[in-house]
Amino acid sequence: MNRRTFLQGTLPAAALSQAPAARLPNVLLFCTDQQRFDTIHSLGNPHIRTPHLDRLVREGTAFTAAHCQTPICTPSRVSFMTGCYASTLHVNRNGNEFFPPRHTPKLMSRILKNAGYDCGLVGKFHLSSGATRIEPRVDDGFRLFEWSHAPRADWPVEQQAYLRWLRAHGAEWKTAYRARQFPDRPAEYNAGIAAKLHEATWCAETAMGWLKNGLQAPWFIHVNTYAPHPPFDPPPEFLERMDPSSMPLPLWGPGEMKAQQPFSRVDFQSKPRDPSTYPSRYMKAAYYAQIEFVDHQLGRILEALEQTGQRDNTLIIFMSDHGETMGDHGYNHKGCRFYEGLVRVPLIFSWPGGIKKGIRSGALVELTDVLPTLLETLGLPVPSYVHGKSLHGILTGRTDPGRHREFVRAEYHDVLDLPDHTHANMLRNERYKLVCYHGHPSGELYDLEKDPDEFHNLWNDPNHKALRLELTSRLFDEWMLVTDPGQRRIAMS
Repeated sequence: MNRRTFLQGTLPAAALSQAPAARLPNVLLFCTDQQRFDTIHSLGNPHIRTPHLDRLVREGTAFTAAHCQTPICTPSRVSFMTGCYASTLHVNRNGNEFFPPRHTPKLMSRILKNAGYDCGLVGKFHLSSGATRIEPRVDDGFRLFEWSHAPRADWPVEQQAYLRWLRAHGAEWKTAYRARQFPDRPAEYNAGIAAKLHEATWCAETAMGWLKNGLQAPWFIHVNTYAPHPPFDPPPEFLERMDPSSMPLPLWGPGEMKAQQPFSRVDFQSKPRDPSTYPSRYMKAAYYAQIEFVDHQLGRILEALEQTGQRDNTLIIFMSDHGETMGDHGYNHKGCRFYEGLVRVPLIFSWPGGIKKGIRSGALVELTDVLPTLLETLGLPVPSYVHGKSLHGILTGRTDPGRHREFVRAEYHDVLDLPDHTHANMLRNERYKLVCYHGHPSGELYDLEKDPDEFHNLWNDPNHKALRLELTSRLFDEWMLVTDPGQRRIAMS
């Protein structure tokens, strides 16, 4: 694959049909929204119960250093659905008017459709804005398309598949949401809607119906739960299981407020505050309860796969689009920062007989790697425009699980449309992380070997000046190498 090559189109359908359809495995891509990397019990979190994710970890390969390419929804989803950096495709923000039609052939779902897959999506898609309207449908390759964005009351019922499902079950969002509250918990971290009526339940039951009798094999099902995205409002049945007093406090170092002052004009959805000054343990308990509930719904899908005899021939990919700061360094939610909790996400591949079991890879991985990994695993060609690098060698035990990329990169471009219009780039290798905020006087440089919690910013340290310049130069080179060259060239002059 030539990383300097960016083609306007994609491979023709005929070139994608190398393997007989009957031999291709089914594919389940389960993507949560805003789930941190450190939220799986078997991967080191003793404060959360995730038995079904733990099972996927045991039965497959888990990547513990997977990084999103932008810490916000739309550009991140574009990057893993195409294998390309979002800025190369000119999809840099949330709130975009449309997804560029010329890039629809690059979508994972279009490629799989051309390879003979019957495709269905349930939940979010978010390749363009769905905040104040129905997200415009593109030529995405999905035959079945059950779309929903943020579950809330300000949508006309007929416009969201989830709200239509609620009504079919005799419920309305306005009356079912917050119907059961816990007086001993803060209002902002309290229960939402009952488990049986939850959006994640709708996602799971829709997918279960499709894999039983709604899609023809080989099928591709893309499940996109809105949880654990804020507001942190899990079903009461799951919130009541959580003990906030047992939750660890967010990361907050000495002098943290002073350390954040140089970044006060950088886009973010919150301002820094000491986690001891608000109910941050309740916040974490509610967030973890949402993830435990999503895990429960994943388990129902796994059970349906087994009941229908399809588990052994189904490749499962579990991931999230980006993380959540969860109070670390004083911040909540997301925006233009690149702390590990925000840019690192869970990534697990599982396919009995097709993928090695029990591998936990700490190699640096990008979400751009998901598409080429999927295609190579299916025996399909990887288009030359793809920026990602296939993980198939690690999945099959042919290559060292500890090595994949020399570095990973992430970017942010004017997402929140605040007055300063922040643009930033991150480069992280195995030891150091560099963040450049373009047009701002301050940046970030961390030695993750000595300072894994990112408390000590070395940007202005004279002893690290040469390293900062070296990493900045490398970042600039890599950014330029994936720039869209524009229109097709028809002559040399």
